[in-house]
Amino acid sequence: MTALLKVEGLSIGFGKAPPVVDNVNFSVAPGETLALVGESGSGKTLSCRAALRILPAVAQVRSGAVILDGPDGPCDLMGLTERQMCYVRGNRVSMIFQEPMRSLSPLHRIGNQVIEVLRLHGTAKGQGARKRVMETFERVGFKDPERIYGSYPFELSGGMRQRAMIAMAIVGKPDLLIADEPTTALDVTTQAQVLGLIKEIQRDTGMAMILVTHDLGVVANMADTVTVLNRGRVMEAGPAPLVL
Repeated sequence: MTALLKVEGLSIGFGKAPPVVDNVNFSVAPGETLALVGESGSGKTLSCRAALRILPAVAQVRSGAVILDGPDGPCDLMGLTERQMCYVRGNRVSMIFQEPMRSLSPLHRIGNQVIEVLRLHGTAKGQGARKRVMETFERVGFKDPERIYGSYPFELSGGMRQRAMIAMAIVGKPDLLIADEPTTALDVTTQAQVLGLIKEIQRDTGMAMILVTHDLGVVANMADTVTVLNRGRVMEAGPAPLVL
């Protein structure tokens, strides 16, 4: 099967220091879940942020290609303009960040933040956009979508904020979802609910997923393939049953 996203020879560094991500390679196919596994500081999140070109300003991509397959054939995201990348982010590839309270604006209502994704990409307008947001809220398990739409992030529990982040990530119907430690800040029960929700959405929509985690229990339940990183290098990669 042709890979949806393929990262080849990716190296990232800061200043004149040795690379913190060194010749990393991985790929994910449509409908597949790839787990990027490793301890904190192993380069998992940095590699995914490089794919979306949302690295810190001081970080340098020293080499590598990020190939995204599409209707017009594969293209290297590293060669796209910022305007072209704005289309890719949200439309083709979305990301759930580790701590939703730091990613959601405390000054804007949840509904307005999610609907902004549709407005930016022009995929729905007016009542059509609101209707899609409400449908997405129902999809991620909100029992009272109207209340959530008008709520601020601080009015929601950690699990509900994470569901709001998932809604924001999938409302544009992306081909690939990058989930960066999506359940680290949650209790065990809520963690299981959120992971089950992500898996169900993936099964229904057919989207691919890159799951960034250090939890091997989560990997065993979610992943089809695994890439293990240590100190910025790939140590092992292959089908989940063989690697685990």
